[in-house]
Amino acid sequence: MKIANLHTFHIPVMGLAYTIDSPIRVAHLGISSVISVMDDELMERMNKFYSEKFELPYQEISTKMEDFRSRRITAYLNTVDNIVKNKFQELKTSLMENKKAVEDFANTLPNVSQLKDDLQQYLENHLSLDYLQSVLSEYFTPGSIDVNIMTKVDREHYNGKEQLPIQYNDAHAALRGFAQSSLDASVVLSAGMNPRLYAYFEEFDNFFPTENELPQKRIILKVSDYRSALIQGQQLAKKGLWVSEYRIESGLNCGGHAFATDGQLMGHILEVFKEKRQELIETTHQLLCKSLQEKKRFVPTIPLPITITAQGGVGTAQEHKFLLEHYQLDSIGWGSPFLLVPEATSTDIETRNLLANAKEDDLYLSDISPLGVPFNTVRGTTNEDFKQERIIKNNPGSSCPRKYLALDRSFFSDGSCTADRKHQKIALAQLKENEANLTQEEYAEQFQKITEKSCLCIGLANASLLEQSLPIKGQAQGVVICPGPNIAYFTKEASLNEMIDHIYGRDNLIETKNRPNFLIKELEMYVEHYQKEQNNYKKDPTNQRIKKLNKLRDNLLEGIQYYKTLFNTDEQYFVEDKKTIQSQLSTFEKELTSV
Repeated sequence: MKIANLHTFHIPVMGLAYTIDSPIRVAHLGISSVISVMDDELMERMNKFYSEKFELPYQEISTKMEDFRSRRITAYLNTVDNIVKNKFQELKTSLMENKKAVEDFANTLPNVSQLKDDLQQYLENHLSLDYLQSVLSEYFTPGSIDVNIMTKVDREHYNGKEQLPIQYNDAHAALRGFAQSSLDASVVLSAGMNPRLYAYFEEFDNFFPTENELPQKRIILKVSDYRSALIQGQQLAKKGLWVSEYRIESGLNCGGHAFATDGQLMGHILEVFKEKRQELIETTHQLLCKSLQEKKRFVPTIPLPITITAQGGVGTAQEHKFLLEHYQLDSIGWGSPFLLVPEATSTDIETRNLLANAKEDDLYLSDISPLGVPFNTVRGTTNEDFKQERIIKNNPGSSCPRKYLALDRSFFSDGSCTADRKHQKIALAQLKENEANLTQEEYAEQFQKITEKSCLCIGLANASLLEQSLPIKGQAQGVVICPGPNIAYFTKEASLNEMIDHIYGRDNLIETKNRPNFLIKELEMYVEHYQKEQNNYKKDPTNQRIKKLNKLRDNLLEGIQYYKTLFNTDEQYFVEDKKTIQSQLSTFEKELTSV
């Protein structure tokens, strides 16, 4: 089946810095990517850097200015938009003037691309420039410059001791910054529902359709299962808001924070979306139309288009094709492998080398995040070195200049970050007071739990500053990075064209012979997660925990049965690995049923 889109992959948000300028690097080539708009300080610095680099006007927005966070975000997104539009026009001009440029560009496109077919027709049949111009006008568009907001990272702000109105909360200000930008793009909402934030969308006209156009600003929901998608999609539809895409993310086999499901496996979840896609479209459309009518806004006569995408652990062209064709998805997110592509992501050399050399055992789910959610990372980061050095010097914790994650209210009424030195000082003092009631092992375990938290606000932002040789102020935090376990099988830096060719099966960047299938890898991680939950139950056996444990096991066993049928009937994608996969499924099933 031919597709009009330029690419069947996108680059999801990674950390604060790693995709902060990815659109500038790749959007003109038709590749979509996602910017985190959590760190306005980083965006302000990148705005200055890129404005100077591309000789664009720049005006500093200081923290003393009214609504500085929102204004900084708008300013940087406008700068990115301008740069991408200029680079896109330059590329179109180059294609019109140079047949070699047309050939090189066509070679980057997927084989099922209509644009690729037409460009090859132009080259092979020596067609006119008018033909080329019409093809480019119809099919060639830049990749989307989307943004990500973690909905729950919505810290309140104060003027002295007076709390400011809710629109100055972090997530609210970020949404306003995006809404007021020149982008024709989407906001990716992640980390669950925030009803107050959802209500705030209604304040901006450009999230609503008009008689002649789809909304200029659109909503993408990152979800873990169909039920979550349906609930959130309906909730937004009741406000007259259209969700243009549902982005399904593996609970454990993905980079960044790991939001484990209750044992529902990715393949099974995607099967449900495939079966109920029309139900999702129709139910949300009905609610959307009713709300738009009540608001006296334009009501579409047919359902607005919805795309379904997925991401998490995908690492081969075979897996990519399988997801697109078997589950009828529209695009696949490729995250961690692009950390090894300097043309696409912002990563300092030392960290990129660390990732290239990382083995399976070096990648792990940690408890370093102040949000209290398991966090994917890699052993040997510079951040870990600095953190351990402070602990050894009896000065644990970090300075907290940004306070984006100052959401814990255990000790301070206006919140503090659990990685903050002040927070940890109080927590450790309380632990010391209770030392007599604890065994040596229990004391060490609780000490570790307090001090292992890392400053993500700085650690996740430093890589782009280091890459661009920009000065880093304040306490040394080094770099925190959040790759998924899939990065273990990519062992060297790659060019953008090499990675694209790998995705489309024209090259192979994986030298590891025993890389597990991405669905089986997720299952393995869930079995480990189940075993960890078992240990927690043994330490504290409650009815609630045993119910949770049983549900987790039952869902995993159901998922294994689904996979047994899936891989047994597969005669197209994973035929060579069928026997190995079935053996692995039986092994995991025995582990779960033997308890």
